Amino acid sequence: MIIERARVPLSRWQQAAVAMGSAIGALVDPRRADLIAALGETTGKPAFEMVLERMKKSEEGRAILLERPRVVSEQVGHAWDLPENTFGAAYAKFMGSRNFSPDDRPPVRFMETDELAYVATRAREVHDLWHTLFGLPTNLIGESALKVIEFEQMYLPMCMLSVIGGTVRFNEKQRSMFLKHYFPWAVRAGRQCTDLMCVYYERHFSEDLEQVRRKWGIIPAPQHPK
Repeated sequence: MIIERARVPLSRWQQAAVAMGSAIGALVDPRRADLIAALGETTGKPAFEMVLERMKKSEEGRAILLERPRVVSEQVGHAWDLPENTFGAAYAKFMGSRNFSPDDRPPVRFMETDELAYVATRAREVHDLWHTLFGLPTNLIGESALKVIEFEQMYLPMCMLSVIGGTVRFNEKQRSMFLKHYFPWAVRAGRQCTDLMCVYYERHFSEDLEQVRRKWGIIPAPQHPK
């Protein structure tokens, strides 16, 4: 499948300018998903290239690159009809309970090749699948913890910048909870699990959630401390 996007060719100076502007804008307004996406693309090319090479060495990764599945309503809508214990149903519940749509992700604009653009798109679109697998909420602590896992998996600079920005916005209680419980867990969880960018999730939607967690070495998030 071709990634539908308006490719914007940038010089190195333009990339730096977009990266800096996106970083400042995202810190001012963390809800700006478009700015966070632009920051990830303009600073993440080496990381996406490494992910691409790992995918080429993996059987499921090669299948993903060949078939280019998309986590969009047209292709994952059947998850809403799966039995309650399945991975797909858990994803559907996660999305539905928050009124999220798989189609809400901003398009990739700043990757130089179609192959890298797809890898960046895939990384963006599996974000909520990772939320489901790790049992992480979508509040500031949950998103920051998932960024730690994403950094351990992909080494994207944007992920670590997001964690730093998140900890700045924490209040004292949140910061203590994150640093004591969630940060060390996320580092361990991100290192221990399988290479998550090489998993063809859509093929496993009908499998039991706990079974796929065990198969992929997923450590669920710690329970919220009392």
